Amino acid sequence: MSSINNILPSYLNSATLEEKIVFFRVLLHLANADGFTAKDEVTFIKEAAQTQGIDNLEIIADFKDEKKLLQDVKIIKNRHLAMELIREMCMLSHVDNILSDEETLFIGKIGIALGVEIEKIEQISNWVIDHIFWLEQAKVIFEER
Repeated sequence: MSSINNILPSYLNSATLEEKIVFFRVLLHLANADGFTAKDEVTFIKEAAQTQGIDNLEIIADFKDEKKLLQDVKIIKNRHLAMELIREMCMLSHVDNILSDEETLFIGKIGIALGVEIEKIEQISNWVIDHIFWLEQAKVIFEER
């Protein structure tokens, strides 16, 4: 788990426990949005939650009620944290190389609930796609395939 601690961004360090719980609940919901749950995604999210002081994983297990999540996410008032959540959602939704309509719709709903403009969500999504593309290009350039 120490390796997860090294790659998790520091923006979560200033979030409240309640914000962190909602943050990870949203990610868990997204991981299940397309009807297929990858075990490694859920394991990563739960381990990441533990590195943020969420040792009782039962408190993030309540992630299936989308209407409740859309209300709960409004406790995140910090715009930077809100945009980072959108970024993490975009990254997670591209892990399996298939961005489903359900994932896209949920990201949009969360963004709107957070007060993030659709144009900003699109910018973040495009940046994530570009980031993934450049990481793949680096593998080719540095002969890592």
